[in-house]
Amino acid sequence: MFAGFTPFTWFHVVLSLAMLVAGVPVLKALLRSERAEGWTIAFLVTAIATSATGFGFPFTQLIDSHFVGIVSLVVLGLAVLARYVFHHAGSWRWIYAVSIVLAFYLDVFVLIAQFFKKVPALRAAAPTLAELPFVITQGGVLLVFVYLTVIAVRRFHPAAPGAA
Repeated sequence: MFAGFTPFTWFHVVLSLAMLVAGVPVLKALLRSERAEGWTIAFLVTAIATSATGFGFPFTQLIDSHFVGIVSLVVLGLAVLARYVFHHAGSWRWIYAVSIVLAFYLDVFVLIAQFFKKVPALRAAAPTLAELPFVITQGGVLLVFVYLTVIAVRRFHPAAPGAA
């Protein structure tokens, strides 16, 4: 153990951080109606792995984090289908845009929840995740991501691969 974390926990944390890093250029490209091929693959792989490894921790019943993981895996599945099976055709264009932004939002949501659980000053401000500081923070982040989703759906009209 290092810093109280098992190797599996470190693996999960590193995957999570890699996914968050990859999500930034993917979202930026989406808002510019561009394809970020390498970053997109990195984001999707690490996001799927992060959500899947979340079920590797011992548990006796499903808790909130499991439901976020389930929703995330469904949303990521839609993004993979939209991008790699349907190639953004028709409705799959906006399904892809919404899926990518929603998947990234869910990851940011979990990051903020972890900050409030692990950072002493934030934990003191919101001992439970039902406290006003946590709710206000998550509400503000949600509003930003709703705005980004609307912009992404409006702007994302990628050219076909190889098209000039």
